[in-house]
Amino acid sequence: SACRVRSQIKRIARPMYSNPPVHGARIVANVVGNPDLFKEWKDEMEVMAGRIKSVRKLLYEELSRSDGTGKDWSFILRQIGMFSFTGLNKEQSEKMTGKWHVYMTKDGRISLAGLSSAKCSYLAGAIVDSYHN
Repeated sequence: SACRVRSQIKRIARPMYSNPPVHGARIVANVVGNPDLFKEWKDEMEVMAGRIKSVRKLLYEELSRSDGTGKDWSFILRQIGMFSFTGLNKEQSEKMTGKWHVYMTKDGRISLAGLSSAKCSYLAGAIVDSYHN
């Protein structure tokens, strides 16, 4: 009977995966189609983009301050978007996770959207330590 139940559950689940709900599309259409909501959304995006830019700048400043070797961290400022490549390799990225409990991709990419200005100093110290040691 377990096989029969499984086959029925698959029949129910298959259309859910193949045809995602339209809720998200309807919300977007509603926001984009309403000038007041669209303006509010754009204003919120500008605030978020500005926050990410300021965190990026603060991270650069903290990296430059924390690293006494004179390494040029300005590549952080030249990047755009909510992610940043830190310049760390796989082993250094693993050290970030193992020692500093900072989670990032193995190629050294980190989300700046999830980084608060209060944590920039900690992150910079972890990056400098992982990079040089």
